[in-house]
Amino acid sequence: MRILLRLVCALAILMPAALAAQEYPVKPIKLIVPFPPGGPNDIIARAVGQRMAEIGGQPVLIDNRGGAAGVLGTDAVAKGEPDGYTIAITSAGALAISASLQEKLPYDSTKDLKAVTLVAKVPEMLVLASSVPASTMSELVALAKAKPGQLNFASTGPGSMPHLAGELFRMSAQIDIVHVPYRGAAPVMNDLLGQQVQMVFLDLPILLPQVQAGKIKPIAIGARERVASLKDVPTTAETGYPQILAENWYGMVAPAATPPAIVGRLNRIAVEAMRSADVKEKLASQGATLVGNSPEEFAAYLRSEIDKWGKVVQAAGIKPN
Repeated sequence: MRILLRLVCALAILMPAALAAQEYPVKPIKLIVPFPPGGPNDIIARAVGQRMAEIGGQPVLIDNRGGAAGVLGTDAVAKGEPDGYTIAITSAGALAISASLQEKLPYDSTKDLKAVTLVAKVPEMLVLASSVPASTMSELVALAKAKPGQLNFASTGPGSMPHLAGELFRMSAQIDIVHVPYRGAAPVMNDLLGQQVQMVFLDLPILLPQVQAGKIKPIAIGARERVASLKDVPTTAETGYPQILAENWYGMVAPAATPPAIVGRLNRIAVEAMRSADVKEKLASQGATLVGNSPEEFAAYLRSEIDKWGKVVQAAGIKPN
């Protein structure tokens, strides 16, 4: 009798959550983008969110909350109601890199947030200013070794993905190159075109127009596979540096206490949206490769990225803010 009573009580607890998951969503979903409108994170979120709304039958409302390299908006989700109606598509920087760069990060990505799915990856590409006398990775490394401390690499700021990719390159190739931090991609591109800096790793979509115009030299893609729009540009692995894997990525997260059944339903809606041909086509033009994996797979990937970039930060001697 006691066993039966416990079973009944357990079912009574589980049934509301199961029913809620079956009905979910029954009202608009707030999708936080922790960056201003117009950037890659925003473009990806709007394309996926629009299709999610069509599949789920409820509006997906984009809420841009920029600040602190994505931390402010991501924190809003960590502290949000765990009901599936406050979620985010946020960046590698906010979820993985900031864990090593900020002493007082207001959330723990693995404890305060629930991984829903890895949405997209955008590879970093290493390019050179047109005046640099090198056109391949081997030529660039040889030049850097012949002129220690005389070549520099730009970044969009200390601790940014371009900065860490450059540090990973410096350590892997065992070369002495100087970091020059900027505030954003626009001034980096201005000075790269103006020959004030020699090289940079940047998101592929930012670099693509200038590469296609022949104004900068593409050296390698920091991804596992070549990019269709630049089939002649090798991956870093093909140039002899498989450890230089640098991809900006964007993942969907929810508050940690969101019920598993709702997370599962949210995952299915999101993954179906990412598999839509129109969404794939739109984001391919941005250099983004859609992923759409399980919550467990994304959680494992997130832990590996935190560990990977934490080691780079430590090895490069980058101090937390």
